[in-house]
Amino acid sequence: MSWTRGVLAVLAVCVLLSTGSAGCGSSDTGDAEARESVTPVGRLLDVTDEEGRRYREVDAEDAPEVGIEVQPAGDDSWDVRLTVRDFRFSPAGTEARAVAGRGLAHLFLDGDLITRLRGPYHRLDAALVPRGTHQLTVRLYADDGTGWAVDGKPVESTADITASDAEPTEATQPEEIPEDSGSRTPPDPAAVAR
Repeated sequence: MSWTRGVLAVLAVCVLLSTGSAGCGSSDTGDAEARESVTPVGRLLDVTDEEGRRYREVDAEDAPEVGIEVQPAGDDSWDVRLTVRDFRFSPAGTEARAVAGRGLAHLFLDGDLITRLRGPYHRLDAALVPRGTHQLTVRLYADDGTGWAVDGKPVESTADITASDAEPTEATQPEEIPEDSGSRTPPDPAAVAR
């Protein structure tokens, strides 16, 4: 009887472990990706981004974070550096499925998608940034194309960048406004009344 209870206990442990990251009789290769859950991550929302990609809601404590820093480079381009927390970039060719804390970043300039990033660094060409102040936004996405979100809002960060001409422009003088012969000063009302 005790032998039967021992076997049942071992079988129960194997069943419990097989629902987690390891199972009885399986070999542990140490490959983190092989142990990742295949269950859906988060909850798909009906809210979408500008391109119609749905957001994937995750709890704040499980959510990735992203920051963006932009510095001018010597050739009038911009160096973009992302800082991420609880997130890792997926290499090209990664299976299109949502895995917690993994994916890629989309970079937007004034709301327009300019590139997708699989790493924390990017050189933004000066030709893409006309003169003036612009918003550069980075948003995190899962490998299945859904955007990571917390409380219905995308996981993103924005930085303002201001581009100016390389050389100051010359000051211009106001143009002479020619006198229009058809426009005259209205007559003095007192003179008209006489």
